Amino acid sequence: MRVAAIDCGTNSIRLLIADVTTASGATTLTDVHREMRVVRLGQGVDATGMLAPEALERTFAAAEDYAALIRANNVERVRFVATSATRDAGNRDVFVDGIKARVGVEPEVVSGAEEAALSFAGAVSVLPALDDELVLVVDLGGGSTEFVVGNSRGVQAATSTDMGCVRFTERYLRSDPPTETEVAAAEAAVEAKLLDVLAGVPLADVTRVVGVAGTVTTITAQALGLASYDREAIHAAVVPLDRVDLAASELLGMTRAERAALGFMHPGRVDVIGAGSLIWRTVLRRLAILTAGRIASATTSEHDILDGIALGAAGDLP
Repeated sequence: MRVAAIDCGTNSIRLLIADVTTASGATTLTDVHREMRVVRLGQGVDATGMLAPEALERTFAAAEDYAALIRANNVERVRFVATSATRDAGNRDVFVDGIKARVGVEPEVVSGAEEAALSFAGAVSVLPALDDELVLVVDLGGGSTEFVVGNSRGVQAATSTDMGCVRFTERYLRSDPPTETEVAAAEAAVEAKLLDVLAGVPLADVTRVVGVAGTVTTITAQALGLASYDREAIHAAVVPLDRVDLAASELLGMTRAERAALGFMHPGRVDVIGAGSLIWRTVLRRLAILTAGRIASATTSEHDILDGIALGAAGDLP
């Protein structure tokens, strides 16, 4: 079966066209086409509660191109999932109607819990067997961050928080580069969110942490010293926490011009990677404390909610 998955978040819209095979009860995705475009759908949503007309136009243009690719590749099933920015928007009906007209399927505006489950499924789909290991998957997006704990039996606990690289840039990090005062305010906000996470997710019990999505992969590229974006080098990289911390701090402290000069940096992440780096750095610092140093490294997965959506399109997930 050939499926198409579209993940429309706060900062980017991504397409995966994949062939699905099942053997010995295990479902495997083989990429046919994978693409990402930064459309910043969540532009201003945190302040206005509405999707901006120009953001909708950018997203609809990308959706039209994706629809053409889906037709050209003879896709059998399509699943379109929208997340944080659309959940929060008062005019999301305009988005839903526009996508349905262009792609031919109604976008699913999923809850934070559903987003978390899809992220976990995608992230662990390409990892070694989990057995009873308790894994934390962190999906750090533009408008929200999902924390999902699970093992071989599936998701055990999950929550979604309204912090992300776009949202926190707009709220806190307005200077170029961010000031110490702005950084301190943003860090305090992350710590407050983590207290909420701890109320429902056993972070202190996890044995491994896996980070997914563009912020984490970009920080990993910095930590690995890559000259250009190398998906194969980034995927499944296990990086010591001190190295991740240094890379995140470097990106946070750079000017936007300095970030733009990095060979692996996507232009659409230049202005928001500072906030994403601050969030990831703060999360990992807290995790190291909570686990008394048991968590000493972070794994990066290039497979995430997009792969979870594709598995769902194939009928392997709800």
